[in-house]
Amino acid sequence: MKTEGYTVRNYDQPVKRYCQMLDLKNDPELIAAYKRLHSEECHWKEIRDGIRSVGILEMEIYILDNHLFMIVETPIDFDWDVAFAKLATLPRQDEWEAEVGKFQVCEEGATSDQKWQMMARMFFLYD
Repeated sequence: MKTEGYTVRNYDQPVKRYCQMLDLKNDPELIAAYKRLHSEECHWKEIRDGIRSVGILEMEIYILDNHLFMIVETPIDFDWDVAFAKLATLPRQDEWEAEVGKFQVCEEGATSDQKWQMMARMFFLYD
């Protein structure tokens, strides 16, 4: 486990952050295959391009056992519903969702926006 932390991007504009969670099927072989599918060597370029094309600045996924936590950073004027409706129509997105759905605890045929559960912030270091 990395304890040195992760470098984050600096933006020349204010951004919003969304945090979501999703569980994978609790099978070490499936989890290893899911990690490979998301590696730099195996990623699908069309999916990464699609994510950026709808206005997402950064997306990170963290894992603990079979639990995933995703952070999405966007411009302040980002409209989640509009962006994810568009994302669902982009090239290979249906194919990608079917592929990753094999590993995820979700309904068959679910879209990314249906699988990932939005989390509510309950604490931050108040001023």
